[in-house]
Amino acid sequence: MSPTFTVNGELVEFTPGRSIAAAAIAAGHPRFAGAGVFCGIGVCFDCRVTLNDVPGVRACLVPAAPGDVVTKEATA
Repeated sequence: MSPTFTVNGELVEFTPGRSIAAAAIAAGHPRFAGAGVFCGIGVCFDCRVTLNDVPGVRACLVPAAPGDVVTKEATA
């Protein structure tokens, strides 16, 4: 079984070594699909999330870890 983390309370399975954003996109999570990530390399701030109660984390730069708790607001 693949490791998991949660995004807005929903489980996301991921491949170790992927960033939070890449894992959520690969899983088709609606908060990351489409406009949820713009550059994917840490230049913009479109992928900001609250990670384990720490706000403002750029999900494209942080590797996913089992048990992470991610909160992502809807994007326009």
